[in-house]
Amino acid sequence: TCEKVYIVAGPEFGEKAGSILIIYKALYGLRSSGMQWHDKFADDLRDMGFFPCKAEPDIWMRESDGLWEYIAVYVDDLAFVLRDPEAFVKLLVGKYKYKLKGTGSIAFHLGCDFFRDKDGVLCQAPKKYIEKMIDGYQNMFGEKPKTKYKSPLEGGDHPELDQSEFLDATGTQKYQSLIGSIQWAVSLGRLDVATAVMTLSGFRSVPRQGHLDRARRVVGYLSGMKHAVIRYRTGLPDYSDISYKRNDWEKSVYGDVKELLPINAPEPLGAPVILTHYVDANLYHDMITGRSVTGIIHFINQTPIDSFSKKQATCETATYGSEFVAARTCVEQIIDLRTTLRYLGVRIIGHSYMFGDNESVVNSSMKLTSKLHKEHNALSYHRVRESIAADICQFHFLSGKHNPADVLSKHWSYNDIWKLLRPMLFWSGNTMDIPTDE
Repeated sequence: TCEKVYIVAGPEFGEKAGSILIIYKALYGLRSSGMQWHDKFADDLRDMGFFPCKAEPDIWMRESDGLWEYIAVYVDDLAFVLRDPEAFVKLLVGKYKYKLKGTGSIAFHLGCDFFRDKDGVLCQAPKKYIEKMIDGYQNMFGEKPKTKYKSPLEGGDHPELDQSEFLDATGTQKYQSLIGSIQWAVSLGRLDVATAVMTLSGFRSVPRQGHLDRARRVVGYLSGMKHAVIRYRTGLPDYSDISYKRNDWEKSVYGDVKELLPINAPEPLGAPVILTHYVDANLYHDMITGRSVTGIIHFINQTPIDSFSKKQATCETATYGSEFVAARTCVEQIIDLRTTLRYLGVRIIGHSYMFGDNESVVNSSMKLTSKLHKEHNALSYHRVRESIAADICQFHFLSGKHNPADVLSKHWSYNDIWKLLRPMLFWSGNTMDIPTDE
């Protein structure tokens, strides 16, 4: 410990009972124990040649024969990508005297299962976590969740209009427990329930019976669709059929604007990546507040790596405005992701590809001569256009029936969304082989 910490010995210390004992080594329960553990492990990683990523300080990295090696730290859980992982484990145990358990090829981490499918593709799926959620559900309600549901909530549902009775203290506790467990499932990759849990989270303090019924339905949906898997498809997407005319933005109000690159980022090593982003907005999602919802999915190569579903902070009166607000949010996340990857030493190919299903917003963003007709959308309008002028991203139109961000912006029905959801979570192999007539 860095500070002086002492206890008065109890009878369990025998003849030393009543003595003042100075604690010199951090123990569980001390306020500074977590910090002491973090500092000690950090010192040992530095001793092995690792340094923390400036964008993600709990990811440690070092160069090894033309590639970056990584150690991802979550308290005392580790996931690492190394040329010789066994040598690293032996070093932790032998030289640094750590007691390790569960070492080996990644199979279960922070509640998520990892495995290789029949094609050898690395996959992640919270199947064991969902099974544990089912057990907790059964203990809570005395029955297993119903697995008949093919969508988290009914298409076009409005939980904010529910007028059923308020839950008592016990019911409220059950509701909050369900919402918390579903939220972690989203963090583990179940992006298909993100909009449902985002909406239902708004009623955690004073939920109604109808809200609890909906939360139970979401668990039922996860139970019946627990075979969803995120596959790490590392091949580069082919955008050779996408053409656009590069505008002479130097003559615009933005001038000769360039993407701001971090001056202290490590050298990019390894295979390059292409970034793709899908964005959508659902106007008037909340019938009480009038707020719209922004839905965003980010891809690295052909793998969905992050999702976003949230009510907008402003009340928009037209689809054009809500879609521009969503596009601005997406652009800000793109800039953050590109910066993070550069600090991780990842080689990014060109600009990011952003796709949206509102053609007016896409044209207003990409055309040099477009004009803003709603002043209250000015900041979103200029933020998106300046990023395009700086070649950070390009904005392209994609019809709604092909836009996977639809999954993150509204309460959908199975028939409306299955063709978007299937290639992301429910298909093994090349997604180009998915039958178009199913």
